[in-house]
Order: sequence, then C-alpha cells, then structure tokens
Amino acid sequence: MTPKIKSKLSKLPTTPGVYFHKDKSGEIIYIGKAANLRNRVRQYFQASRYRDPKTDVLVSEIADIEWQELDTEADALFLEAELVRRYQPRFNILLRDDKSLLFVRINYKSDYPTVSMVRRPMDDGAQYFGPYINGLAVKKALRYLRKAFPYAVSRVGNQKRANLHYHLGLDPGLEENRTSLSEYRSNLRKLMQYLRGERVALVRLIERDMKKAASAKDFESAARLRNQLFSLQELNRQILFSDKELADISRDHALTGLATLLGLDKPPRRIEGFDISHQQGTDTVASMVVFSNGVPDKTAYRKFKMRLPGNDDFAHMSEVIRRRLREDNRQKWGLGDLILIDGGKGQLSAALAARDKLELQKLPMIGLAKREETIIVHKTLSPPGTSAEYLINQAILQKAYTKESGEFISILLPPESPVVKLLQRIRDESHRFAISYHSSLKRGRQTSSILDDIPGVGEATRKKLIRHFGSVRALMTASPEEIAEVLGKVRGAQVARYLESYKV
Repeated sequence: MTPKIKSKLSKLPTTPGVYFHKDKSGEIIYIGKAANLRNRVRQYFQASRYRDPKTDVLVSEIADIEWQELDTEADALFLEAELVRRYQPRFNILLRDDKSLLFVRINYKSDYPTVSMVRRPMDDGAQYFGPYINGLAVKKALRYLRKAFPYAVSRVGNQKRANLHYHLGLDPGLEENRTSLSEYRSNLRKLMQYLRGERVALVRLIERDMKKAASAKDFESAARLRNQLFSLQELNRQILFSDKELADISRDHALTGLATLLGLDKPPRRIEGFDISHQQGTDTVASMVVFSNGVPDKTAYRKFKMRLPGNDDFAHMSEVIRRRLREDNRQKWGLGDLILIDGGKGQLSAALAARDKLELQKLPMIGLAKREETIIVHKTLSPPGTSAEYLINQAILQKAYTKESGEFISILLPPESPVVKLLQRIRDESHRFAISYHSSLKRGRQTSSILDDIPGVGEATRKKLIRHFGSVRALMTASPEEIAEVLGKVRGAQVARYLESYKV
C-alpha cells in the first residue's frame, strides 16, 4: 500500500457516498457506492479479508481513490446509472450487462397513470428514469416513496372499486374518484422530481405548501403534506443496499474540465446535443437531447422531422439549429450553456452559420467527430477572452493533442479524460434518440404507404384492415372474400382490385 493510499484511507468519512478507484494514469477502473465509505473502501486493503481473483487484480492496480459524500443512500442510488453508463470502468464487468438494467416508467399523460419497472424504454410518451443496476434497491426505495406519493402500478379492466392498496395509503383510488386526476398527477410530478435527484428542492416545496395550507386553515391538506415529509425522512433512514457494491461514480471533473478547456465562465449546466438520422435521404429526422448538470433531462428532449428533402447532413443540421434557436422556441425552452454537434467541421460550420444568422454568437458550439473522438472548436469560440492560443494552451494542460486547420482547432484528449466520456455520452444519446425516431417513421411509412393510396379508404378503414390481418403483407395475400368479410362486399371488392393491380 502506497503512502498516498494510506493518507486517503485515513480521511474517509463514515457517511453514505460514492467512490472510485483510479490507476496510475488517472483512469477510472472501478466504481462503487457504500452506506459507510470508511468501512467499505478500507475492506479492499484488509489482508485478512478474502478476495476473489478479480478483486486482487483490481487492488493491485489502484493508485488513487476519490469519493463524494451524499446525504442518503437513495441519493446515490438514483444517480448511479447515468454516471456508470458514461464511464463504464473495465472492472465493473458484471455491471455492464444490459439485461441487468432497469428503468422506472411513469406514463404521466395517461388518463390512468401508473408506475412500473421495465427493461427497455420505448418512445411511447411515458417518462423513463434510469437505467438502474440494482433492481432490488430501486424497488425497495420505490416502496418507501409510494408511502409519500401514492401511485397505481397497473390498471385492472372493469374495476370500479378502490383496491386494498388505496386503503393502505399506497394507491390514489382513481376508480372511485377518491383522488382527482390533477391531484394524482401533482403527486407524480413530485415523485419524478425526487427520481431526478432534486430532493432538497422537493422538501422545500412541500414545506412551503404545508405552511400555506395551514395558514388557509386547510388542515387536511396540511396533514397530508406533513405525512409526505415524514415519509421522505423515513426513507433517509432506511438501509437500501448496506455496503454492497454497486456501479456508481463520485464527483467527476467533466463539467469543470470542459469549462476550463473552452474558457467558459462557469461549468455548463445545460448541454444540448444534436444529431441527424436518415436512410438514403428518406425519413430524415433530427434529435435534440439535453443534459442538465451532466445527466440526461429526458423531459427536455425534442425531435424534429426535417422539411428539407434529400441527403444533406450540412443543410439538415443548419435547419434543426435554425428551428431550435428561433425566438418562440427560445422562449419555451430557454437557451443552453453549450451545444454539441455530432460531426466534424462541416456539420459544425453549418450549425454556426445558422446560429450567427439569429445573432446568437455568444452561444458556444463545438463538434465531436467520430474518428478518434476529436473535439472540433472554432477559433472564435464566443466566451470573452477565448482565442486560438488560449484553447491550444488549455488543451495541452489537459494532455491533449491539438491541430489547427483553417478556422478550426481539433483537440484530441486522452481516451480516459472525463471531458471525453461526457461528450461521448451526450453524442451517443443524441444518436440513439435520432435513430429511434427515424425507425418509428420508417415503420409507419412501410406499413401504411400502400393503403394510403387506395381511393376512398380512410384512416379508420386502414386501422381496421391492419387490426384484422396483422400486417400489410398478410393483407396482400388475402383473398377478395376474406377482405369482403371485413369491409363488406362493395368496399372489399374495391380494395381487393387495387391490391391485385399493385401486385402486377
């Protein structure tokens, strides 16, 4: 054990928190979290403690330890998934299997909102939180949160009476209108606020509302809010995972490193990432993802269906930036602190030109080229005091390779750099979101294009045919008699004739 490690171990607190081990190059090689940081981290270096071969190898490579104290185990639990996906340390092998990841799904906009856990998120309008590594701990936390913010887990058909969970204070009782839909959604908003890690702001909000209700002599509402506070305090005292190892990351230096590299006045709290997706110029879409304080804010994601035809990434990037930054969207969504473009100098140039036409030169933009994960920066990056010389000097301080090319500077940081990991995560998320939207448009076009052209056949008829036959392909092989059974003799014969001509 090195003197540096001994010194770090002596300073470990006894509070809940997250920790990460680094090798001699500064790369994060393992991430964990603990109910008691001092006890958990010291276990790695106890000679009398049994360790499996993997842990022996890990300990032999630890050159430094860092950690961050957190208020509760729940706070660490709800932050873990996003951060481990960003860094994916090589010793967290067991925690990188997608099958073990869980998401909390809340279909907030439904007329009967429910809260459930799923393996994979879908673009179905629901809110997703996660992914989480340890499903057991998440379920345990949700059980306590349900006491504070009662929610339904499923909708039973034809049920007209409130179930047992309502009488236990765990369900809103929508079946008997025991809770109004607006009040239920208000509770779900608080639950989602907690899942986003905004516990302190939530507690202040509940305390304010409780005092307001008490002043108005609405003692029933004040008592309900008081019980919510008690439930949250109870959660703070619960042991969710004890000292079991879970994937997590402590304070990373991605945001501060990015601010220093680019000469920003402060770390960028809101970063927006943009990407274009299409297939040979068809169903072209763009995505906008938002990362707040380094983690995704999926409620702020937006998708754009491109109006310009063809296969021109530069023109489409210009279009989406122009539409995103127009005045009405700036008023609705605000302005971010930094925009990340998926692409190299061409895509970034198009985005900068669109930004400058709107006279928003102070909004910083950078690109991330897929080849070698190179950061592309224009020499006239907007923050005051930045210049080509400053950018190059800061890049060198962060052990980066730089190259000037015309009006741009290419910065190649070490692969283990927290800045690179953050930008990769944002870029990959924008790519995933764009692909998802493109795929949904493509599926819709493929299943409806033939039926759209049949004269006299509207949306209701198309849905009726697809519902009965299952797919357009099955409909194409159906006999005129089978189609007539669904649509009637006259309309069925018309559709059958059209489909027969289409085959020819």
